[in-house]
This record gives sequence, structure tokens and C-alpha cells, in this order.
Amino acid sequence: MSEPDLTERAGVLRMRHPGARWLSAGWNGGFVEGDAAYNVSVPTGFDRTDLDAYVRERRREAGFDADGPALLTGVAMRHARGAKSGPVTVVVTAGVSNPAALPTTGDETATLAGDVGEYDPGTVNVLLATTVALSDGALASLLGVVVEAKTATLLAETGFTGTTTDAAVVGCRPAGEPEPFAGSGTPVGAAARACVRDALRASLRSRYSDGELPTSLADAEYGVSTDHAAEVFRVDG
Repeated sequence: MSEPDLTERAGVLRMRHPGARWLSAGWNGGFVEGDAAYNVSVPTGFDRTDLDAYVRERRREAGFDADGPALLTGVAMRHARGAKSGPVTVVVTAGVSNPAALPTTGDETATLAGDVGEYDPGTVNVLLATTVALSDGALASLLGVVVEAKTATLLAETGFTGTTTDAAVVGCRPAGEPEPFAGSGTPVGAAARACVRDALRASLRSRYSDGELPTSLADAEYGVSTDHAAEVFRVDG
């Protein structure tokens, strides 16, 4: 089974994977069939709300006609980085101008940097394609593996669990070799974890080559900290 083909033009990155079934956690997400998935870089001050029309416009400008899910980011595509392992290919763009912190020690002070109504998001976007065939449930498991790997990597690199606008798309080939599971202990899941980790690290190095990677909310342009406590209750039979 052929591997996905990657092309970038005019700020639009296409992951071409003919006959794929995708699961998108981005805007207008869910399960969809399409020959490609996209990551689209938007300009500073982007304020369009007709996102379907906007993506179609950008795809036409780039000369891409295949339908499929799309993610948007304020990160330039020159910072996109890919990784391959076994049946998995991943491409990541990473910006952390709007980190989302999740304090766990119980003594953090509530922090909100910038105006969350008027920010230019950095976003960590992940596109993943695998050549194997997965059920909808296994594809959902794979999405969870991708998010977990993204979170673990960002925690190690920055101390943040993510940004306020992170998104991911995962896709498989229904005509490929069937795989019943895609969790972290499977070949597909293990490959996804390694690819997400390594592509994310590489994109961060590219985006912050000057060494100014923010490691606290004070260092970032914008961001949020979820510091309130939830009500915990016992579940009785």
C-alpha cells in the first residue's frame, strides 16, 4: 500500500492519501472520507468565520482539488516537520503563543495573559495517515494516542499540556491490511507516538530557532491557566 504524499503550496500543506477515512478533531470535525487532509496557514489578524468557503478558496489558490478535512494555524508552513515510522506518517506545525496550562499541585495562581478575544493563535496541529485499515473505534483510539503523545512532548519541552487551539486529524486506508487495535501498545500506536514526538520537537526547534520558546504563561503572548477546582464525588453502585 502506497504511503501518503505530502505537498505544500501557497501556505497550504496537503497530505494526499487516496481512499482514506479520516477522523478530525478540528472545526467541522468527525469522520469523513476523502483523498487528502490539509493544514492551512492563516495570516495575522485572521477573522473569517466562513471557514468552509475559506478553505475551498485557499485550496483553489494552491491548486489542490481533493476533498478532505482541514486544520487552520497561525504558524507558517515553513515550520512544518514530518516523521515516518512503519505504517505511519505524521506532519506537525507547532506554535505556543497561546499556551494552556493545567496546574496539578493545587497552589497555582490563576493566570490569564493577553486578551483571549483578540489573539493570533499559534496552535499545535497534527496530521497523521496510516496505510493500515482501522475500524472507527480503532481510529478514535489512534486519535487519543496522538493527543497523548502531543501532550507528553509539550510537557517535556515547555511545561504546558497544549495550546488553546490544538487540533489533530488521523486517517487510515480501508483497503489496507486490517489492524484491530491502535492503542499505545500496538505497532500502529507505538509508531504514532514516536512520529508525533519527533515531528513536534522538530517543528518547535524550527519555529523557535532563536531559543525563545515560552516555558511559562508570563513568557507567552497569550494563554490560559485552568486553576479552578472541580467538585469530586464518589460513585456508588
